[in-house]
Parts: sequence; structure tokens; C-alpha cells
Amino acid sequence: MMKIIGIGDSVVDFYKHEGLIYPGGNAVNVIVSAKRNGAKESAYLGIVGNDGEGKHILESLNSENIDISRVRKVYGPTGEAIISLTEDGDRQFIGTNRAVRVQSLLSLRLNQEDMDFIDAYDLIHTSINSDLENELPKLAHKDISFDFSTTDRWNNDYLEKVCPFIHYAFFSGSDMSLKEIYELIEQVHDYGVEIVGITRGEDNAVFSRNGKIYKQNPLPTKLVDTMGAGDSFIGGFLAAYHEGKDMEHALYVAAQSAAMTCECSGAFGYGKKKEESNKIVL
Repeated sequence: MMKIIGIGDSVVDFYKHEGLIYPGGNAVNVIVSAKRNGAKESAYLGIVGNDGEGKHILESLNSENIDISRVRKVYGPTGEAIISLTEDGDRQFIGTNRAVRVQSLLSLRLNQEDMDFIDAYDLIHTSINSDLENELPKLAHKDISFDFSTTDRWNNDYLEKVCPFIHYAFFSGSDMSLKEIYELIEQVHDYGVEIVGITRGEDNAVFSRNGKIYKQNPLPTKLVDTMGAGDSFIGGFLAAYHEGKDMEHALYVAAQSAAMTCECSGAFGYGKKKEESNKIVL
């Protein structure tokens, strides 16, 4: 069974209209999803602030049996994304504390103890939000899963920098045409990436393993909140694919995982009133 470690971003998603914070961040969401979908062990290595938000993230991960022993806890505010929801449950980002959050002010640098810890895991997941590009060469002896997010976040130079070091590449492509998707898949494969996946919200996900295309329909769900659905898809896919290397089965498990995520508030639950958690913890 797979052992996965997420390295990089963690935030709280602040649902301003409800006054609630939820743990989140791509690296965190993916490893929680992988654990829930059968991964033997999951760990998180990243930075949180010494405030209630950081404490809430770590307590939530503890509740999911995620190893947080290598997390850096530093003085300052944890990353926060401010969220509102449309009437049909779709999320809208309306602001962040990017200018002051500890994840923006400090860089994650991996030492030998980190590397020894990481080497106990089969797969690393990270993302464009984690500012880990310069650390990828020292991690490239492991299989790396990388989420590039939406088309406004990356360009060809960025693909050229990151793709030679990774095994799985994931993109959010709701705004891409099928022609653009197939061109992107070919381009990323040319860098040596084995599996390329593009999730497209309500439309079919399009995945490729070495040029062979697979598609997966979204599954019916009782839509409450789409926050974290794409991350949950990735986590479900990675957990299932690692077990049997069966693309069709892994994509179905991924779609099930995303559908379940849409039925709860936040990326994976654990809502908490913001006023109860926003004080600095010394």
C-alpha cells in the first residue's frame, strides 16, 4: 500500500459569509484524500504560523492520522484564503493574506533529516503553490506528483523548469479547449512525464499515460461545496493507481472521491469559528 508525503502549502479557507475556517491547501488536501482512499501512510511537511489557524490545521491533520512531525511552526500568521460561495455551491476566492503570511515570508529548505524522512515514502506530492521548484532536483530520485493549478499560474518556461523532475502532472483546465488540452498533454509528455491529468470541473477529466488518452465523467453528487474537489480527485487517483496501475479504475475512484468531497463543507471538513482561533499561540 502506498505511503505518500505532501510537501508545501497549507492554509485555512475562511468562509467569510459563515465566519468559519477550514484546513486546506493543495498539498494538505491531496494527502488527506489519498489517506481516506487507502494510502497506508500520509505525512505533511510544510510551514504553519504560531496562531490558532496553524493549530487548527495541525489538529485536523492529527485527526486524519497524518504524520506532521516535520512541520515547521514559526512566528506569524498562517496563510488564509478568503472564500465566498455562489448560490449553487461553487467557491469564489475573494482575497488572501499573502503579503503577511509566514508561507510567503519564509522558504521551505530541506535538510538531511527531512530527506531521510521523505525517503521512507513512495510518492511526493507538491504544487505550484509551494515554491518548491528549486528543491525538486534533490527530490527527483522519488516519484513526484505536481499540481500546476490553472492556466494563469504557469507558462512554457515554468513547465520546462519543473516537468523534467516529476512523474505525475496535474492541471485545472476548465477554461481550456480540447485542442489546447491535447497539445499540453503532448508537450508535458515530451519532458518525460509519464502521467498527465487535466480536471475540468463539470466536464470529463482528461488523462494520458504515455500518450494513451483516458476520460472520466463526474459522478452524481449532492452538491454542497466544490472546495477541494480537484485535490480530492488527485488524491483518490494516486492512491488507487499506485495499487494496481489500472488507469480506468483509478480514475473512477478519483471521481468518487471528488463527488464525496462536494457533499461536505470545506476541502475535507473540520469547520471552526474564526473568532475562536485567530489569536497568536506563544
